[in-house]
Amino acid sequence: MDERKPHSPYPNLTLDVQLCFALYSTMIGLNKVYRTLLKPLGLTYPQYLVMLVLWEQDAQTVSAIGERLFLDSATLTPMLKRLEAAGLIERQRSETDERQVIISLTNEGRALQHRAKDVPTCIGAAAECAPEEIASLRSQLNELRERLFKHAA
Repeated sequence: MDERKPHSPYPNLTLDVQLCFALYSTMIGLNKVYRTLLKPLGLTYPQYLVMLVLWEQDAQTVSAIGERLFLDSATLTPMLKRLEAAGLIERQRSETDERQVIISLTNEGRALQHRAKDVPTCIGAAAECAPEEIASLRSQLNELRERLFKHAA
């Protein structure tokens, strides 16, 4: 049992009542589990997210991937270069608009999907959550994200 008692005149400014810290510290634990699962696949967690987007729909622009992942192109581009160097994706300028870069899976990138198929199940097991609980948590977090983005400046 935690015996720490906040001595702050502002109890709402203590670490343990912060939603942001609960989410942040949970994400640290989740990333540790993902790191273990993704290492044999040769992927980092952000690279895994890119691959998930491309496994859903191949041949997307950098901007479309960035919108889906809430990442700007300055963050995404180095990650895409590493995925290309690993032989998982190809980057090509659009034939209709050379400002656009199209990201496509290679055969190796497509084959990696099969090797990654059990990652979500392993995450559920590590979280000790039933699929319904995972779905409920995901839904609540998606709703929270939408509300926060609506109010973000």
